[in-house]
Amino acid sequence: MNISFYDLSVWVLPLVLAITFHEAAHAFVADRLGDDTASQLGRVSFNPLRHIDPFGTVILPAMLLFAHSPFLFGYAKPVPVNFRKLNNPKLDMVWVALAGPVTNILLALAVALAFHALPLVPASSAKWVADNLKNALIINAILAVFNMMPIPPLDGGRVAVGLLPRALAMPLARLEPFGMLILIGLLILLPLAGSQFGLNLDVISVILRTLTGYVIQAVLFLTGNA
Repeated sequence: MNISFYDLSVWVLPLVLAITFHEAAHAFVADRLGDDTASQLGRVSFNPLRHIDPFGTVILPAMLLFAHSPFLFGYAKPVPVNFRKLNNPKLDMVWVALAGPVTNILLALAVALAFHALPLVPASSAKWVADNLKNALIINAILAVFNMMPIPPLDGGRVAVGLLPRALAMPLARLEPFGMLILIGLLILLPLAGSQFGLNLDVISVILRTLTGYVIQAVLFLTGNA
């Protein structure tokens, strides 16, 4: 797979910005709702270095890219949240979890609106700016959809734990230490196993791609780009 410097320049910048804003949003909302744990560690910041995890943000996505994985994913350095310090732990956990995906949707809307300003960009850099905006839209939509999967420690899992009755929330919460293994199994190992028997078991990736497509279409429609 040939990846040029241009390819990196139009993918890395929007990816880093999307991840940075996502994680900073978690930390900011937690701080506003009573838990200053992340704030004390400097995570309410737009400095990407405070949020990037070397393996989850760089190595894992690169490995999946070169392995031609059907769906790329990664993760940033988790934002530490002491839920017991939140003003209303069960409900505030939902708001803290939602902050990241909501921020990605807002960023997607912002970059889609910026498409309208492309005629003002000098011709020499118009393609580079357009590709960055397009990729920023795609990346933010993917992050929003992927993180809302109802599997802890993803944001959707924590939203589910906060909203479900205790009898259902507690068993789901106990899955958190195994969440990444479950994701790797569903997104990578299961499709690979299915391919050995001539079966298409890439169901989760198909669902995620379909939902991401709907989100992108909705964003383009709302911003007058449809």
